[in-house]
Amino acid sequence: MNSNKIGVLAKHVFLCRYAWRELCTKHVLGRRYMTFAKCKPIRFSQCTSKLSTAFAVLPARTLSLTACMFKRKNHNTDNSSLEKEEVENDEAEIEELFQQQIPTGIGEEEHRVFIVHPDVKWGSRKQYLTTAALQMEEAVGLVNTLYNWSVADKIILSTKTPEKRRIFGKGNFQTLTEKIRATPGVTAVFVNVERFSPSSEKELQEAWGVKVLDRYSLVLHIFRCNARTKEAKLQISLAEIPLLRSRLRNEVANLDQQGGGSRYIMGSGETLYEMQQRLLKERELKIRSALERLRRKRHLLRSQRKHRDFPIVSVMGYTNCGKTTLIKALTGDAGLQPKDQLFATLDVTVHAGQLPSHMTVLYIDTIGFLSQLPHQLIDSFSATLEDVTHSDLLIHVRDISHPETVNQKVNVLNVLKNLQIPERLLNSIIEVHNKIDLIEGYEVSDPEVIPISALKQHGLELLKEKIEEAVVKYTGKQTMTLKVQLNSPQLAWLYKEATVQAVDNVGDDCTANVKVIISQAAYGRYRKLFQVT
Repeated sequence: MNSNKIGVLAKHVFLCRYAWRELCTKHVLGRRYMTFAKCKPIRFSQCTSKLSTAFAVLPARTLSLTACMFKRKNHNTDNSSLEKEEVENDEAEIEELFQQQIPTGIGEEEHRVFIVHPDVKWGSRKQYLTTAALQMEEAVGLVNTLYNWSVADKIILSTKTPEKRRIFGKGNFQTLTEKIRATPGVTAVFVNVERFSPSSEKELQEAWGVKVLDRYSLVLHIFRCNARTKEAKLQISLAEIPLLRSRLRNEVANLDQQGGGSRYIMGSGETLYEMQQRLLKERELKIRSALERLRRKRHLLRSQRKHRDFPIVSVMGYTNCGKTTLIKALTGDAGLQPKDQLFATLDVTVHAGQLPSHMTVLYIDTIGFLSQLPHQLIDSFSATLEDVTHSDLLIHVRDISHPETVNQKVNVLNVLKNLQIPERLLNSIIEVHNKIDLIEGYEVSDPEVIPISALKQHGLELLKEKIEEAVVKYTGKQTMTLKVQLNSPQLAWLYKEATVQAVDNVGDDCTANVKVIISQAAYGRYRKLFQVT
């Protein structure tokens, strides 16, 4: 095959960047070729110098692959290697979805950020439980969470018109623009508002000449930098869809002004906007499908935990309040590495611990909450937070040393209500005041509140007792003393299926009184299995 024919063929094969991968992942032979040949889609501009080599190697690898496949079939081996390949393909697809079309356009380079906080003087957007200075402090914390990011300068400006495109009045906006332009080295401006409208973002970027961020896009970027698991990456990709749609509308509006946005593409019957909307919808469906697969796996794991009858305790709270530190202190899990930063935990993790009665419970570490976040971002993490709704008990950890602790509590409870947490769980919340060691002369006024220092491990025994009392109350477990035949499997069964607290009064007749904490379902199985009346 000469180079001209190779060039023509290449234009067809690599016209669409992902067409080849889509074909490979759908066809059995293609999937095997992807695995063995390590084939990756490449752009046409990258492939012209290596086409001869690539097409020369293809037939030999394909033939050897086919022979290998028949050999496997003839030898009737198990499917473990095929399952492994499917897992690898899933991981590759998730990583591809995660890396496609990153909406914030921030990149991984360092940034010097100018922070602007609009201080709303009145109206529905005014914050009554906090101050502008504390909100600015949290905004600085968000920026400093990111590696190689720093605050160039910051300013609090009052506004009466936060809903307008420029947010501020004419005079304040002019003052702000001059200050931003006069500050050396500014590469981005973070306006501490919940979410920009597309027109507002465009106008502010044109006025200031740098990238403009709101809380939604900045928090998403923090999530993206901290994402490690498949589930976290998929949920972040889903949360980015609204930003991509906003950007698409802006880009098409710009093209329409130039007379190009409404033109049909290559006789396909679609305009550019319609085609991009369709591709974006297909991407969203792929993400949701992958999340649904992970949700089913999580449901299976949850069912297995329920079958073992372990009580499940979810630990909730505002970001960086000390949830992970508390779970490490309660369980002694050396694998937990708490970090003093916002959104260090993006995934639900489960850790086993023991209560004073030797009952085993599972503590669920969850993502932290933040004020002024759109519902779409919280909804995107519903798969992760789904475990919370199936818990037996909630622990609400508060950083009592934080100046905004009251406002943080209100935000967490509002999020829990929006997540449609069952009423039984909302009524069973144990409130924990953490970091009491940072407050001199701290005294608790509410007897229902448990004061602790997770870092110093103060107050943990009282907390464990409170958890045990609540677990027994809300799970329907009961404390019983059973007469057990020691020459039968009864005692071993109880150790496995219940919590054995004591074995007393071993008599000459090989019986003992065994004190247990046992669920009604387990007790029913015990009676049926050993024919106990």
